[in-house]
Amino acid sequence: MTAPLAGIRIIEVGHMLAGPYCGLMLADMGAEVIKIETPEGDIARSVSPHFVGPHNAYFASLNRSKKSVVLDLASPKGQEVLADLASTSHALVTNLRPSAIRKLGLTYESLRDVNERLVCVALTGYGLNGPYSDNPAYDYVIQALTGVMALTGDPSAPPTKAGYSAVDNSAGLVAAVGLLAKIVQGQGGQVDVAMYDVMLSQLNYLAGAALNAGETIERLADSSHPYVVPAQIFATADGWLTLFITHDKFWEIFCLELDLPQWVDHPHFATMAARRMHRAEVVPAIAQVLQQAPASEWVRRLAPLGVVVAEVGTLNTALKGDIARSRELVVPLGDGSLPLSAVASPIRFDNFTPSYRLPPLLNEHAAELLGKDVTC
Repeated sequence: MTAPLAGIRIIEVGHMLAGPYCGLMLADMGAEVIKIETPEGDIARSVSPHFVGPHNAYFASLNRSKKSVVLDLASPKGQEVLADLASTSHALVTNLRPSAIRKLGLTYESLRDVNERLVCVALTGYGLNGPYSDNPAYDYVIQALTGVMALTGDPSAPPTKAGYSAVDNSAGLVAAVGLLAKIVQGQGGQVDVAMYDVMLSQLNYLAGAALNAGETIERLADSSHPYVVPAQIFATADGWLTLFITHDKFWEIFCLELDLPQWVDHPHFATMAARRMHRAEVVPAIAQVLQQAPASEWVRRLAPLGVVVAEVGTLNTALKGDIARSRELVVPLGDGSLPLSAVASPIRFDNFTPSYRLPPLLNEHAAELLGKDVTC
């Protein structure tokens, strides 16, 4: 089985999450990803308190199947080695600040003379240029500035960040798309991906409502959808249930299964528009019914009828659950001699299965790639 990106060489000069997640996606699809690290190594090698053998669990989750080379890019020798690697590579990904990207020669302008077909991807907080370009940017900050925090959580609670690194991961994916688009085009050049831009673009229909209708987007209780009713979580006799009814035919099915036929034609309940207008009446009525049985009982009754419903679980239950097992989503890294696992690539091909190799030790591949095991 030939990997989709077999023969593609990527240089990654990144740290922590966004840049390495971009590189991870490419490595899983078969690209050779060379991770350039400082002599101290990516800070992700020590950010988590969890180790399996010599491997930090945080670092392992983002850097499997890559190769590590230590270079001091601030030195002439490091720049020489970088240029040599760039001459045989298809792309370079970095998520440093713009000033550092330029200082270390990680732009297309700096590297075009050694490889005019090289694609250089700068993954930054606010873009390579502009008055905010060199401001520090972290996932938390971007969620705060773009309104994501203000849209998340209960209205009575403080603004809340998403429960995972939504900005870093999203930006990494967008960077991978931009990188591959330029490779397909067959032309080198600079790709500029800003985390701020990525998150505003992902607020698509909410931004559309604000821009085109002047709507003020606010948080709703119980993770409610702004337009679809019911589409939220409900308390049950033993936990929480997600109910998402998008079509009126499923509303009718839902009502009949709950033995509430009077709701089918009720002027405040019968249509999506009516339910949205009368949310304050509809939601409490549903909540009163769903509290009478366990979440699993509602799933057992409603899911076979096509009603979109699910128990609200935890990450641990998801990793050990039937869906993850059926999709083979938890995979061992390496030959299995270490109990080191990760979540598999979300991209599946009909004729290729990734080889999930161990994350590299610091400078592990210097001899293979540079012909000598030294720090440059």
